Amino acid sequence: MPRKQPTARQRRLGRELRRLREAAGLTARQAAESLGTISVTMSQIESGVAGVSEARLRRIAAQYTCSDTQLIDALVEMATERTGGWWEEYRDGLPPMFLDLAELQHHATFLHEIATAHVPGLLQIEDYARAVFGYWRPELPESELELRVAHRMRRQADLGAAPYTAVLHEPVLRTRVANRRVARAQLDAVLERSDAPGVTVRVIPFDVDGFAGASAELLYAGGRVSALDTAQRDTPQGTAFIDAPAQLLALRTLFRKVESVSLEPARSRDYLHRLAKEL
Repeated sequence: MPRKQPTARQRRLGRELRRLREAAGLTARQAAESLGTISVTMSQIESGVAGVSEARLRRIAAQYTCSDTQLIDALVEMATERTGGWWEEYRDGLPPMFLDLAELQHHATFLHEIATAHVPGLLQIEDYARAVFGYWRPELPESELELRVAHRMRRQADLGAAPYTAVLHEPVLRTRVANRRVARAQLDAVLERSDAPGVTVRVIPFDVDGFAGASAELLYAGGRVSALDTAQRDTPQGTAFIDAPAQLLALRTLFRKVESVSLEPARSRDYLHRLAKEL
């Protein structure tokens, strides 16, 4: 049965299958005929609206002469997932983007983040998150605002499950999205979490040379194979998930550039301590 609202991960599976087909030089109709189905079915699979079994996916990969066994196995894993994660309990209360972001984080093999506007959601305390959500969407009912905050806090339960590196520009740490008390508590939380297993926090001070990335907000999630990496960025139109190979390469390069001018983790912690004293 076709899905009414495929997740970002399901749509990604479809796009990867379309890329394999296009690399093989086949139209959707040609591919469907060779597999004994119809082009409508291929279209539904490639859009994520319809699922695909392991057997059919392996037949598709063989038809497309794809010999990358690691990629095929990773696609099979995506195709045969049958149980949702904790985020499913929020499906009726939050926009799909919130669920897609939690699912992306859950499956990531590593997470790289650049923050130049706000403390990353994975490091935020409740009062900070509440202030951010309330500022941008002041018309939100109290119940939905609190649901967004609860979802953000739940995402943090998995922090460090996959190696996480956050690079924070100094304005992120100084801006008072609420008040001095919240700013100090938030800075203390960043310090505490920077010492957790699997978590690395690096700071870019105001006076560092060679940093032109003030608009470089980015979350980059590693896939089971590099071809399945995904980047997430906020745009004026909303959250965008990026998986085009050329764009991913550009964003990996961007992260390396930003990270290269940041302080080492130990020096970053010292810097955070100094900032805390100023607050």
